Amino acid sequence: MNSVAITAQKREQLGTKYSKELRREGNVPCVVYGGESPVHFFAPAADFRKLIYTPNVYKIDVELDGNTIPCMIQDIQFHPVSDEVLHIDFIQLVDGKPVTIDVPVRLLGSARGVRNGGKMKRVLRKLKVKSTPDNLPDSIEHDITNLRIGQSVRVSDIAADGFEIINSPSAVIVSIKTSRLAVADEDEDEDAAEAPAAEGAEETKSED
Repeated sequence: MNSVAITAQKREQLGTKYSKELRREGNVPCVVYGGESPVHFFAPAADFRKLIYTPNVYKIDVELDGNTIPCMIQDIQFHPVSDEVLHIDFIQLVDGKPVTIDVPVRLLGSARGVRNGGKMKRVLRKLKVKSTPDNLPDSIEHDITNLRIGQSVRVSDIAADGFEIINSPSAVIVSIKTSRLAVADEDEDEDAAEAPAAEGAEETKSED
């Protein structure tokens, strides 16, 4: 897992008034949960850009008062209009202690249904995963090469090795929908052609 270090400063004063002051100065108020007690700090907003606006998952080393706190982003609060980052919650990584984070799903291959003119619909781009820090995946990969029109990939289809997926097993991750440009699948045409032939053979046999 990729790792990034951030130099932070401890927040001495908490509350909405002081949080607004920090944002005006170009900083982001933050808190780390999961340790003995919550740790409040702030860091320049620019330091978080490559961590927030990316599908990648990073382990973040928060350097604070001479100590390093290994953690991961758990939740981000954005301004509803400007999309400014208002606050970030982190979860501390402790050896042997499970944490829950969102992990991106990477789809591999070109779906058969899309090649036949269908439309791919992404429903879940991330899955909620629970695991100890040493087993947390960077991403979850799934091959959709053989996915046909009308078929879907659900959470239950994903192989989880060393971690637990919290999402409902029946939740759809991706599906292939039909469209006006869709063409019949070659294998389906062959199956349809073989079925009448087989029925005809049975009828002839019964007449004898």
